[in-house]
Amino acid sequence: MKKETAIRLTLLGLAMSTVTALAVITTFILKEGVPVMFRQGPAQFLFGTEWRPSAEPPVFGVWAMIVGSFAVTAGALAIGFPVGLGSAIFLSEFAPRRIAGLLKPALELLAGIPSVVFGFMGMLVLLPWIRAHVGGPGASVLAGSIILGIMILPTVISISMDALRSVPRSYREGSFALGATGWQTTWRVTLPAARAGLVAAVILGMGRAVGETMAVIMVTGNTVQIPRSITQPVRTLTSNIALEMNYADGEHREALFATGVVLFAIIMILNTIANAVSRLGRRS
Repeated sequence: MKKETAIRLTLLGLAMSTVTALAVITTFILKEGVPVMFRQGPAQFLFGTEWRPSAEPPVFGVWAMIVGSFAVTAGALAIGFPVGLGSAIFLSEFAPRRIAGLLKPALELLAGIPSVVFGFMGMLVLLPWIRAHVGGPGASVLAGSIILGIMILPTVISISMDALRSVPRSYREGSFALGATGWQTTWRVTLPAARAGLVAAVILGMGRAVGETMAVIMVTGNTVQIPRSITQPVRTLTSNIALEMNYADGEHREALFATGVVLFAIIMILNTIANAVSRLGRRS
């Protein structure tokens, strides 16, 4: 009995350590970033389009970077979700076991490739191709969307496969008994039954894309502006922090922490929505 109690307390301590780490990080970011937001004015900071830390007085507005982050993320989802969902449907519903056994390790390998490698390949291959065939400087919303669309594939495919496999087998058997084909069963029965998990895959893929840094820095151009087309360069919230934190000090440094507060809030909202959708799916 004492041994079980000790094990339970040890596991509780390990679980609480993660919560404590999250609390410390959250407190530190808020302590460093929130004051400058109120000095600038929350509306000015969130919806201002100018970022001029060297001006007198300095001006900090992150709206262009918020728009840039969501523009790149939306493009990544438009590319990555159809491909990821199609791959998940094939692997979970139609693929022979041998082929699925070959493709799944490849998917896991894709998840393990460092983001800097994706960015490097984007610089060498994708940016020149965009300049030659689409137009613009190459580094752009389009380049970031394509790279992030590839990077979120493991997340989207993995969660979508789990959602599809969680659909009870009796649903499929009932559909087959009524004379439906394999594709009709997938389209009319399996996908609607797994919709909560598929929505969670979209939201978590979005969170993965919003939080990416290195690859985005290398292919998006890092210009602080609201993009008017997919061929224009942008700067994302994560890129802004990574590019300027090395030399920032004083109020500029605080503004970068405030940028982190905005990013942290976006990620927390997306994860909360994904968890809520997953719970609703399990209840239904």
